[in-house]
Amino acid sequence: MKKLFNDKVFVGGLLAAFGAFALTFRGQRNQFWNRMTLTGLSLGSLALTSRKELRETRIGPKDVAVGLGSAAGLYVIFQVGDRLARIILPRGASEIDDIYKLQNLGSKWTLAARLGTIIGPAEELFWRGLVQKGFMDEYGKPLGTVLGVASYGGAHLVTGNITLIGAATIAGGYWGTLYTLGVPMGALIVSHMAWDIFIFLIAPTVQPNKS
Repeated sequence: MKKLFNDKVFVGGLLAAFGAFALTFRGQRNQFWNRMTLTGLSLGSLALTSRKELRETRIGPKDVAVGLGSAAGLYVIFQVGDRLARIILPRGASEIDDIYKLQNLGSKWTLAARLGTIIGPAEELFWRGLVQKGFMDEYGKPLGTVLGVASYGGAHLVTGNITLIGAATIAGGYWGTLYTLGVPMGALIVSHMAWDIFIFLIAPTVQPNKS
């Protein structure tokens, strides 16, 4: 524990991430995507500058195939999860609709560019490549994965949206497990990019209201 928590980049980055998520989700709604993009740039840059192996990430044909396949698998999980959340959670339907209304804050092309080039890649580089890797190096793969996933889900607690917190934890657990099993960072980045764009902009689990 001493080694990990003496790592100023790890500790500072994790604290900064929680603070940035609080500002992103609690700030003025019409500026959400600007704040989310800035958060992605900051956390992604921190991961890249502090971890040499992340700067060596490459995306080849195999990474694209694995990434798209895993994104499809997660999409199926969320199709089922969406229906269950609407039945089980008292506010499930309204919370899901509230998430999807964020797509009304910008053009689909602009949001796709933000998600695909900054937000999606940054989340994998930071939450898996820096945070989860740090925990795994310190505590071993099983516990390190749990702690990494818990950190990612925990960063969403500030939203107060139970459905979003659960969704983030499930998605983080999915990508975190793949990372633990040896799926390369390039494939995880493709998976996150593709899943973000597909489920949020191309084929949402439901069509969002425009209000």
